Amino acid sequence: MALRLLPDTLVNRIAAGEVVERPASVVKELVENSLDAGATRIDIRLDDGGATFLSVTDDGRGLGRDDLALAVRRHATSKLPDDDLVRIATLGFRGEALPSIGAVARLTLASRAADSGEGWEIDIEGGRVDGPRPAAQPPGTRATVRDLFFATPARLKFLKTPQTERGHAAEVVRRLAMAAPGVGFSLTEGERDILRYPPAGGDLFDARARRLAAVLGRDFADNAVPVAAEREGVRLDGLAGLPTLNRPNAALQFLFVNDRPVRDRLLLGAVRGAYRDVLAGDRHPMLALFLEVPPEAVDVNVHPAKTEVRFRDSGLVRGLIVGALRQALAAAGHRTSSHVSRAALGAARPAIEGGAEPVGRPPAGAPGTPSPPGLSDRARAFQAPLRPLDAPPSAPPAAAAPPESDDAYPLGVARAQVHETYIVAQTATGLVIVDQHAAHERLVQERLRADLENGGVARQGLLLPEVVELDPAAAERVAARAGDLARLGLAVEPFGPGAVLVREVPALLGDTDVKGLIRDLADDLAELDSAISLEDRLGAVCATLACHGSVRAGRRLNEAEMNALLRQMEATPRAGQCSHGRPTYVELRLSDIERLFGRR
Repeated sequence: MALRLLPDTLVNRIAAGEVVERPASVVKELVENSLDAGATRIDIRLDDGGATFLSVTDDGRGLGRDDLALAVRRHATSKLPDDDLVRIATLGFRGEALPSIGAVARLTLASRAADSGEGWEIDIEGGRVDGPRPAAQPPGTRATVRDLFFATPARLKFLKTPQTERGHAAEVVRRLAMAAPGVGFSLTEGERDILRYPPAGGDLFDARARRLAAVLGRDFADNAVPVAAEREGVRLDGLAGLPTLNRPNAALQFLFVNDRPVRDRLLLGAVRGAYRDVLAGDRHPMLALFLEVPPEAVDVNVHPAKTEVRFRDSGLVRGLIVGALRQALAAAGHRTSSHVSRAALGAARPAIEGGAEPVGRPPAGAPGTPSPPGLSDRARAFQAPLRPLDAPPSAPPAAAAPPESDDAYPLGVARAQVHETYIVAQTATGLVIVDQHAAHERLVQERLRADLENGGVARQGLLLPEVVELDPAAAERVAARAGDLARLGLAVEPFGPGAVLVREVPALLGDTDVKGLIRDLADDLAELDSAISLEDRLGAVCATLACHGSVRAGRRLNEAEMNALLRQMEATPRAGQCSHGRPTYVELRLSDIERLFGRR
């Protein structure tokens, strides 16, 4: 069979398979062209999720007659004036989008240059070009796409429902809107507004913050901390959600490199590393990070979709992200996300508003139901005659200390311990409920981390070394990390096949279950990739040690111990969540409590 050159129409359709996957891909390419053209307003309209009709209108620089005819030719671009693929400063540069779209759909491109008095229009249908011809067009460009994939019916069969395709298109617009806060965006389907973002003014950081609040919601804006760091010409800005504001997947992690939305493994891995010791492995934080890198230090010409990048110094980028995120989370102190309190109030409201007993439970006092212990005694005391007003007050118990003022402390003053697990503290504006185990776990972990950074963790020798039996693979994993564990105050050594000998433990842990600790460490080490940095490995081990050394649920604390725990939480970074990302406390405002009881 003789070799031959494929016709241009077929070449464009093959290229379209990489560039145009669905209507959202068309939206992405056309909106990026609008942003590169300096548009300040971009309007997107869809019908049937974009499969039958899609248009993108902007007020950018526009194109003249000759440029319009050249724009629909393959590999024609104005974005590489020096043919330099090293310093790419625009979103698009390959010159593939318009001819690829025109090869598989009916594309109409109308444009008018800002300094021109006339507009022009050109049609591309299945790769065949018609025009350009004069057209009534305001300054800017309007791209209209009809009958997507009519020229490649096989690809048309892979499209999902209009609702699904509309959702993908909306996601593309959200990401690009976050990258360009000074540009107004609208997305409509028929007569219905899907998205509408007005331009955000002010300096770049404030504009980004307002745009992120508009895109991600006020809940994110209220529960995120600012991130700002710079190292060797690489700058990082953005907002990172508190660990307690998390999701089951990474869909709400938005990463940008030089204002280009990307989905990069290195960046996602850096985010996971930064949250490793404050979030469970199956939960993901919400954040939006903007990385500014010198163009020559990043390669964006990796894939036609331009969502993958390669960094010249990946270690620098990863270290900057991990360090900046950890510093921002530490600066948040004991903050926890406000949606935790709203969730608690939401769980309480149905029972209060419904006024009915739970299904399947007999009402209190019903015949045949046992009374709680001591209930009759408490009832008699409640119904006893009141003490006369002129009677002298009874003296308080000798051991009772005068109550502290709750005005001076963010987490208030302890008033009670409930079920020997939760501390109830009164604040100036309401009350706080603290999970004593989760809170102390965080305190122990931060203390271990501080001791590690200051030269080593204090050790406590065991009177009798503990032999811990494990399966051979687990024992080998623990023994192989003996050096790392020694830095954390845990002295272990091999003890024959399938066992390790523990001679010393961190002094902070006190009287701990050594066997349980070693078994949990063996499980954790099995999940840690050997490529993970030593610092990250030690952080994960710190979390396990802290869990075993913290105050357990079910332990009774006196008032001084409870208040000491609260004061340490106020002074400890990341005290709002435990190592698994669960909140350590819930704050209930007095106004919210009053609403529960119908007082407001």
